[in-house]
Parts: sequence; C-alpha cells; structure tokens
Amino acid sequence: MDRLMESYLQDCRIRGMSPRSLPGYKSALKIFGLYLSSKGVDILAVDREVLKGFLEHSRERGLSQRTIELSFSVLSSFYEYLVFEGRIPSNPVLAVRKRYLKCYKDNGDGHERQLISVEAMAGVINSTLDIRDKAIITLLAKTGIRRNELISLDISDVDFVENRIRLKPTAKRTNRTLFIDDEAAFILRRWLKVREDVNRRESPSLFLSTWGNRICRNDVYLAVTKAAERVGLHNPESDRMEDHFSPHNCRHWFTTHLRRAGMRREFIQELRGDSRKEAIDIYDHIDLKELKEAYLACIPQLGI
Repeated sequence: MDRLMESYLQDCRIRGMSPRSLPGYKSALKIFGLYLSSKGVDILAVDREVLKGFLEHSRERGLSQRTIELSFSVLSSFYEYLVFEGRIPSNPVLAVRKRYLKCYKDNGDGHERQLISVEAMAGVINSTLDIRDKAIITLLAKTGIRRNELISLDISDVDFVENRIRLKPTAKRTNRTLFIDDEAAFILRRWLKVREDVNRRESPSLFLSTWGNRICRNDVYLAVTKAAERVGLHNPESDRMEDHFSPHNCRHWFTTHLRRAGMRREFIQELRGDSRKEAIDIYDHIDLKELKEAYLACIPQLGI
C-alpha cells in the first residue's frame, strides 16, 4: 500500500498537480488503507462491495457529505493510476461514485454550486471588517483568481499604475495577466497600509497571516466562508453544495457576471486562464489593451 501510494503521489507531481493538494491526497489514501487492513482486503482486490462498506463506514464516523465526496474523488484518481500502470483492469470507484455520491437539489434539478447576485457579493464584502479579508474576497471576486494563485502573490506582482496583476507561472494557467478596477485597487491600497505593521518578517507576500507569514489555503477559505456565513450564504452544517459558499464560488461568480454583462467568451477564457483548444484560437491573439477595456466595461461594481 505504501509503495503504491508513494508512486501515485510521484505521478501526481509529474502531472503538475499543486504540492499543496498532495498532503490531503496522502491522508485520504492512508485512511482508506487502514480500513482495508481492518477488513483484511488487498488494495488491488477492492471491488464495489468493499467501497460500499467504506462509504457506510465513513458516514458512521460522522463525516460530511463533502468530505466523503472528496475522499472518493481521491480514490478514483488513485485507481485510474493503477489502471494506467496495468495493475488492475478497471477502476472500481467510478460506478460507486455515480450511484451513491451524485447529489440532487430538492426540486430535482442538478446539484450545483451556489451563484449569488451582484448585490449579495457586495453584502459579503461590505460585512467584512477585517481589511485583509476584505481585500482577499474582493480580489477573488474581481479577478476570478484561483486560491493558490492568490496565495503565491507578492507585492511586486501588483502594478498600481496600470492596475494589473502578473501571476506566477503554473501548470493550470495560460494567461498570467489579470486586471483590477478602481474598487479593487482602493481596497488593496488600504490593506497595504495595515500590512506594514504586520510584516514583521519582511516577507514579500501580498497577503500575510497574523504571524507575518504568507497566508495558507485555509486562511483564504476561512476569510470567505466566515464572511458568507455572516450574511446567510454559507451553512457549514449542510451537506448540499448549494448551501456552501467557498473561494471557488467567487471564480464562478466572476465568470457568470462577466458573461451576463456581455463580455466575449474568448475574453472570459483569457481572464480565467483557461486553455483555448480550438485550432483557430492559437492564431487569435488577444490584445491586452482591448482585454482591459472589455474587463473594465463588464466587471460588476460593488459599492465597496
């Protein structure tokens, strides 16, 4: 089990997965390995019945639906790796996930991530008194930036003259240039004034923890969820995805409201950093000046 797990994690690194994700993957696999040991089941002999038993075991432990879904997502990825390596003929997790972990809304529509209005997003930000958290949520909403991309930002990455941000290169990101409007720039400048007193370690990081270190993924998660919970948009006790509001909801909000404001699809893809896979896209170079003008014309104003 340990040997297979380590080779799988090495495969994840080769595929360019974020190093911050790997400890969670390792933890999920270890928990599953302990369950298999208690049942005397070899990891290569896992079938639907074993997985159904593990699902019941997880629920008996009081784990949330979201945690269970994430656990089975890791298991599915792990067994796909074993299929790729020729260790097993097929992935046994796929059918179990499809049958037992596909959730539905009460009205019968597909289980979807929550989308809030422009007014509700303004409420989330304006209800946040901590200026660092206010700046974090504003940047997530106004740029559609991923959580890990935000964490890695340094002060030198922000150009307040041109109101744009230069991201660090990552495997997921194509376009590395993002723009901010006057609202976001105003909040960031306010945070930078406070940051001077927090930066006891002389860190280059844009966002710092209370200890003066670079913030972590959980800092960002708590900043968003606590603010959303205050205004009734996040229920940590619910198992339904639509009752939760996480940092990724800000990216969802950014995308949807730019589209509703009339921004061209390829411009939204460029700002999100998505891969443009059609052959014509390779030759359709987007001018940054035109992209910035479109962004400023379409990004919702929040009155913050």
